[in-house]
Amino acid sequence: MTVLVTGGAGYIGSHMVYALTDRGEDVIVLDNLSTGFDWAVSPAATLVVGDIGDAELLNRLFSTHDIDAIIHFAGSIVVPESVENPLKYYRNNTVNSRTLMEAAVNAGVKRFIFSSTAAVYGIPEVNPATEDAPLAPINPYGRSKLMTEWMLEDVARAHEGFDYVALRYFNVAGADPRGRTGQSTPEATHLIKVACQTALGQREKMFIFGDDYDTEDGTCIRDYIHVSDLIAAHVDALDYLRDGGASAVFNCGYGHGYSVKQVIDTVKRVSGVDFAVEVAPRRAGDPPALVAAADRIRQTLNWQPQLDDLEGIVASALAWERHLQQRNRADQQATASNTGG
Repeated sequence: MTVLVTGGAGYIGSHMVYALTDRGEDVIVLDNLSTGFDWAVSPAATLVVGDIGDAELLNRLFSTHDIDAIIHFAGSIVVPESVENPLKYYRNNTVNSRTLMEAAVNAGVKRFIFSSTAAVYGIPEVNPATEDAPLAPINPYGRSKLMTEWMLEDVARAHEGFDYVALRYFNVAGADPRGRTGQSTPEATHLIKVACQTALGQREKMFIFGDDYDTEDGTCIRDYIHVSDLIAAHVDALDYLRDGGASAVFNCGYGHGYSVKQVIDTVKRVSGVDFAVEVAPRRAGDPPALVAAADRIRQTLNWQPQLDDLEGIVASALAWERHLQQRNRADQQATASNTGG
């Protein structure tokens, strides 16, 4: 049996691929490399460069490989960009997911794990937010993901034997403890990555987007989960579906949050660098606080996170940024050498 991982050359997807190949799974990665990197893919996996919106390519993959499960990461994830360019998000996150689902149903694939988001809750009335909280996304990113959840629910109802798990991510951060992969997109907007880049001198300064929220220090509060714990939840979800588990939706977070200022202070402390920080206007589509109630996933999947420590998350992210710096310098030197520079 083979697992198809869409977006498996990206940040979270590449961690998933390593986790699967580490335990001996056959893995095919489908990624258009628009934000991913071929070198981030486990050498034990097969990389196919292409788009999940390409129905012909999907049909060819399903007809030539014995795929029993799909883990679907491919999509666009930047909230402010979704406000500025909603049609991109409805294509990449919703329309293309529909194409993938149709190909899966036609091929008889029965198990589907979806990378969803806490953005489906919008501004929760209560934090931590449970899976039963009202679904009221306040930006196109959240809406595009919620639409995909709805499609999965309808497809599972219409096609007997098709089961899915939708995992609603809170704020994912950190890097592979073994140093094999991490958040590698230079212009990524993840707070911890941006702060680490600033600490290492890659950015002159960083910004806090709004310090007038109704929170203890005026900055947004988020539930930061280490990427490796998130990936463990996916592995648990895969085993759950293979064991005959019913379709389900789970939050992925630790159940407590940190403010933007607390995160920045932690990066300064771990890095030993007091870098420049400025306050800027609020970004469109940002809720004041978003924290997970994660009892359901612990009870149903027996998920047991191991890395719930903000300083540890920051330390792994910082180590990965240093690795990227060295990698980029080596690439520049190699390029200069090859061109006689």
